[in-house]
Amino acid sequence: MSHLPDDHTLAGTPLCRLAEIADGEGRGFALGAGVDEVAIFVVRRNDDAFGYLNACPHLGTPLDWGGFDGDGRFVSADSGNVLCATHGAEFRIGDGLCLAGPCLGKHLRGVRLSRDADGLLRFQGIAPERPEPGR
Repeated sequence: MSHLPDDHTLAGTPLCRLAEIADGEGRGFALGAGVDEVAIFVVRRNDDAFGYLNACPHLGTPLDWGGFDGDGRFVSADSGNVLCATHGAEFRIGDGLCLAGPCLGKHLRGVRLSRDADGLLRFQGIAPERPEPGR
C-alpha cells in the first residue's frame, strides 16, 4: 500500500452528519477524483464515528457489498463487525483489528475524522499504518 500523507489535500471535506448513519451501520464515500480519489467508509457506534480506508488489508479489495449509492453495506448483521465482501474477514469496529479471516491480526487503515458542533463529519486525513503483527 502506498504511503499517504498525514496532511491530506482533501482534509476538511464534509461527509455527512453522524445522525445520517444508523447506529451500528456504515456508509461509504468516494472523495476526490482520478489518481487523487480516496475511498473511505465511516461506521457509527452510539455517538462515535470510526473511519477507515475502504480496502481490505488482505488484497486491497473494497470491503462493502453494494457500492457508494447508499445501498453499500459494511457491517455484518450477524456479528456486528465490519465484514469484507471478498473473503469474509471480520474487523472490530473500534480499532479495525481483523478478528477472523485471511488477514487475522492485521488492521484496517484508519481515517482521521472531525465532527462539527452540528454533527457534520469531516475527513481530515489518513492515519499512519499500524505495524504488522510480529514487527
